[in-house]
Amino acid sequence: MRFDCANPQEHAAGLREAVAAVRRGELVVLPTDTVYGVGADAFTPQAVARLLAAKGRGRNMPSPVLVGSAADLDALADDIPAVARELVAAFWPGGLTLVLRHKPSISWDLGETGGTVAVRMPDHPVAVELLTATGPLAVSSANLTGEASPQDCDAAQGMLAGAVAVYLDGGPTPAAVPSSIVDVTGEVPVLVRAGAIGAARLREVAPGLRER
Repeated sequence: MRFDCANPQEHAAGLREAVAAVRRGELVVLPTDTVYGVGADAFTPQAVARLLAAKGRGRNMPSPVLVGSAADLDALADDIPAVARELVAAFWPGGLTLVLRHKPSISWDLGETGGTVAVRMPDHPVAVELLTATGPLAVSSANLTGEASPQDCDAAQGMLAGAVAVYLDGGPTPAAVPSSIVDVTGEVPVLVRAGAIGAARLREVAPGLRER
């Protein structure tokens, strides 16, 4: 099913269907402020496995997790350093993904994570509304592995087709630039992937940032 989120009635219906699909362990495509993502319940291993299979992605490339509020970070991560909180305050919601140690008590299987989780709060109203209703979702770019990340719902649907239960069409994304990824699990923050937020801007908040 596909819903045009510019239409208020379709928007409401689409969110209802997307929430129901997530609770059934199915996949949904959602717009974000970077590129379109394909999401699944982060706490349902079979759903995450379905997500990785739909993309043709191995467990060695675990899925990041999107949250609807910065407050969700404390429920997912342990030993959050001060620099991580400063980066969140400066760049969330937005194009910054943080790699942290996840709480050992959390029962999930995102892939081969080594005890870490990559977390982001997107700056897109449809994504945030969905995440607020579902809780944290495992979300990866809505493309087949090796293909370009989609900037619109047509491109996502063209690649993932029937593997996805619900498509939320929020129109074209602003740019085909993925989020920047910063690992804050060590003594100094490390820029793992340059993206929507450049190293110079990140260093305004985290002067010790090192580039990999």
